[in-house]
Amino acid sequence: MGRLRRFFADKGVLEVETPLLSAAGATDPQIHSFETRYQGPGAARGRALYLASSPEFAMKRLLAAGSGPIYQVCKAFRQGESGRLHNPEFTLLEWYRPGFDHFRLMDEVEALVVELAAGRLADTRAERLTYAELFHRHLGLDPHTASNEDLARRAADFPALAGVSGLARDGWLDLLMSHVIQPRLERLTFVYHYPASQAALARIIRPSADVPAVAERFELFYRGVELANGFHELTDAAEQRARFERDQAQRQAQGLPPIPLDERLLAALGEGLPPCAGVALGLDRLLLVFSDQERLSDTLAFPLARA
Repeated sequence: MGRLRRFFADKGVLEVETPLLSAAGATDPQIHSFETRYQGPGAARGRALYLASSPEFAMKRLLAAGSGPIYQVCKAFRQGESGRLHNPEFTLLEWYRPGFDHFRLMDEVEALVVELAAGRLADTRAERLTYAELFHRHLGLDPHTASNEDLARRAADFPALAGVSGLARDGWLDLLMSHVIQPRLERLTFVYHYPASQAALARIIRPSADVPAVAERFELFYRGVELANGFHELTDAAEQRARFERDQAQRQAQGLPPIPLDERLLAALGEGLPPCAGVALGLDRLLLVFSDQERLSDTLAFPLARA
């Protein structure tokens, strides 16, 4: 941890701390927040609070208030996530760089990972591929233009996926990415420019009229494990609200409970979030791959089974 803090201190990035409890949880239908209840002064009937699945929203409020470049090491919580690479409580490093785009942030992520690897990487230069290049290389198809039928047929070529059916487009893409492509990403690899439908909190661009729109988003992989997820951050409050509302509609369609929108974040975006890029990196997973372990629980003193 000392090496990590020196890295950011040398670059003038301020360490911050934000609350683990929030009045708003994650609206993303793929992320399930832990909900708890505060009962005390100011909440005679109790008040729902959510454990942070990421410090992102609070950190963006600091950015909008003029904090400048910031980072945080904290616990994050996600309901229902337990397995070889998951624990419901985990340690996250998240940082934001005003004035950076996702390409410049990739440079800094690579520099930090190489620094923390302390000689454990055989090849210290990361490969960089667009999402489309990755699908062309490993599956021979264009993920931006392939039909659902094309994706389903390609999935059927792999015995482990042969019985899957009825997925939406992004479901097929996620399935092929996680079960076929990701395990093949042995060297340090950045994948960027995901489909616009997978933008989450990233900006969307259309490089040219004849090229599909893509999200200015990247992920970092090593030894088949996703380590980091970064964005050239969306700064438009109206677009962010529209995305939150689309999340709510998807949650309703899936029978999931609605989650209160983070109105304080939306207000901060309305006041003005500086152009910036941000990234979340799982420190437990980084330790996993650098220590040649197979399961995240092997890197934790108190995984869920021993909590």
